[in-house]
Amino acid sequence: MRRANRLRRPAQFRRVRQTGRTFSSAWLTLTVAPGRRDGVRCGFITGRRLGKAVQRNRARRRVREAVRLLLPSLTTGYDLLFAIRSPEVIETPFSQLQADIIRLLRQACLLTPETEPVSPVPPTSLPQNERGSP
Repeated sequence: MRRANRLRRPAQFRRVRQTGRTFSSAWLTLTVAPGRRDGVRCGFITGRRLGKAVQRNRARRRVREAVRLLLPSLTTGYDLLFAIRSPEVIETPFSQLQADIIRLLRQACLLTPETEPVSPVPPTSLPQNERGSP
């Protein structure tokens, strides 16, 4: 995710938590606050209850990637804070994680109902001749 699309300072995280509206699912909590810039900025937090640093970082990377794929279809002018609540985020199939994030974004009215999840096609799912291998 580009630097322009990230919340970076503790004061930015604090402002979103204090002034934003919260939406929850079993795995994530989304807090949405009006942004001070044109565009969407996102922050991702995990608690130590989720596991050691390796698990927390993996969970943040997975959620960050799912949100990055949806950025073009989000309404601009908001700051989003995703709090990862469950260690199941690490093992959940990516499509289910992305569907959960889409549901939260729709609840917050940041995503149009017509928007379909944009998921990359992994190279291993292509037939042998389309991967470029002989």
